[in-house]
Amino acid sequence: MTPDEFKEIRHTIPEAPGVYRYYDAAGEVLYIGKAKDLRKRVSSYFLKNDHSNRITRMVRQIARIEFTIVSTEQDAFLLENSLIKSYRPRYNIQLRDDKTYPFICIKKEEFPRVFFTRQVVRDGSEYLGPYTSVNSVRSVMEMLTEIFPLRTCSLHLSDKNIAAGKFKVCLEYHLKRCMGPCQGFQSREEYDENIQQIRELLKSNFTTVIQYLRRKMNEYAEQLDFERAQEFKQKIERIEAYQSKTTIVNPRLHNLEVYGYTETDDMAFINYLRIGNGTIVRARMFEVKRVLDETKEEILARAIMENSFEENQPIEEFILPFDVELPPANCPVTVPLAGDKKKLLDLAQRNALYLREERLKQNMTAEERHPTFRLLKTVKEDLKLKELPRHIECFDNSNLQGTNAVSACVVFKNAKPSKKDYRIFHVKSVEGPDDFATMREVIYRRYKRMLDEGQELPQLIIIDGGKGQLSSAAESLKALNLYGQIALVGIAKRLEEIYFPEDTTPLYINKKSETLRLIQRMRDEAHRFGITHHRKRRSKNALHSELLQIKGVGPKTFELLLKKYRSVAKLREATREEIAALVGDARARLVYEGLHAVQPTHNENENAQ
Repeated sequence: MTPDEFKEIRHTIPEAPGVYRYYDAAGEVLYIGKAKDLRKRVSSYFLKNDHSNRITRMVRQIARIEFTIVSTEQDAFLLENSLIKSYRPRYNIQLRDDKTYPFICIKKEEFPRVFFTRQVVRDGSEYLGPYTSVNSVRSVMEMLTEIFPLRTCSLHLSDKNIAAGKFKVCLEYHLKRCMGPCQGFQSREEYDENIQQIRELLKSNFTTVIQYLRRKMNEYAEQLDFERAQEFKQKIERIEAYQSKTTIVNPRLHNLEVYGYTETDDMAFINYLRIGNGTIVRARMFEVKRVLDETKEEILARAIMENSFEENQPIEEFILPFDVELPPANCPVTVPLAGDKKKLLDLAQRNALYLREERLKQNMTAEERHPTFRLLKTVKEDLKLKELPRHIECFDNSNLQGTNAVSACVVFKNAKPSKKDYRIFHVKSVEGPDDFATMREVIYRRYKRMLDEGQELPQLIIIDGGKGQLSSAAESLKALNLYGQIALVGIAKRLEEIYFPEDTTPLYINKKSETLRLIQRMRDEAHRFGITHHRKRRSKNALHSELLQIKGVGPKTFELLLKKYRSVAKLREATREEIAALVGDARARLVYEGLHAVQPTHNENENAQ
């Protein structure tokens, strides 16, 4: 596979933790690796040039890439370990058996010890894990012994030996890391209760343990033993801060087959995971083309039977997302609702869903994969439009107590502002504050001109206002025979409701939806554009009014001052010398005295001084 070929499929690789597998043209596994970010890690093989000869040679042989996403980076470690041992790829450094990941063991004995080990001995003891490193196990053990002190010695603590006083407490007792069951300082019932809480913690049943500790804390508080109550409160806080947990936590799960399932109109996507000793030892993806009207139960049952025949390995249980009827000779089917089996099923479902999304992306054009296309498609679906709204226009009216009425039109193309196409309409036929008539005039003028000039019409028009402004806009479109050809909606400010012409019931869009955010953005941009222009126009009118009332100031002087100062307030702040630099001393005196007519003599005196 060349770098250019890889770039074509790069977008289909997820930015998630998981395990990737490289295959050659013959279908043989070349390499298995893990990654916190699959896309970034796999891309490094093809888009970097500083590889060793060994890696370069391997990359040239890659014909196909498969991957399995998992919940955490820790799960990626576990799956990689299992798959390398299963496939033994030629480019992997082979993991030796003594390098397997450790478990935490609850030993089957009186006053059970809790310790970590790499060897799973079938002697009735409980083994929980596996963990990806000794460091993580030590962290777990440190947390456990801090909350529930346990013995670490291998003494035979029978009731007879304890009663006979054969043992003495050791340093662990004095360091408060053991409660001294060897001398009877801790009862068997209390010790076993602690073991049960440790068992729950190692299975990630944090709620159960916290409830137990909170109950004990309240008991001591009621007895006014606040020091002991505080100890239990600290234990609760320690557990809540603990976050070392993995998807697969029970090595008793063995010889299970887990299937995740999802589908489209014409395809079904299935993820298969095989579980042995609590870890994923095999993973595969299936794509099944639907024929006739097969149900999902029939499709999954057929895939299970074919895959089980190929695997030819013992199966104790099938974990499935829905009930499937299999031949009586097969093992039980479970549809889990909670627990470790549900976590495995969720993982398989995630992989199946991702496979479906990957295939959909592969069938998309470069344009369809672009975020803008996705946004416009969402708008089209939410507003039930006939076509993709690549060209959208939004209108907003602005006036001040009925004067200087303007209407702003902002234009978005491909969901981005096209500022060169923004327009301001000075209302000509409307007197007084009449928003409905203003909207009727502006819409007519805008699209009459576009029709006359043969310009491309928008696919969507947004009106900032309620049903009245929307109806007025619809009347103008009808007059131009454009009604029904261009989608028209109004947005009411109070509840952000979307209205359609001739429909009394508004459309309520999710407040977090991309469609509503785009409409709001256009509405706010139209408001800003209109208000900005409106303020400039009022400023110009005010300056024009004041200057032309001054005897001796004509249009030429007015234009020079307007270009420089923009408003009466800024002109008043200017000195006579600054004004004279523009219009000469004689006119500067007239302007300055005219604008400061309240106390001209006083100013003159000050200037003279």
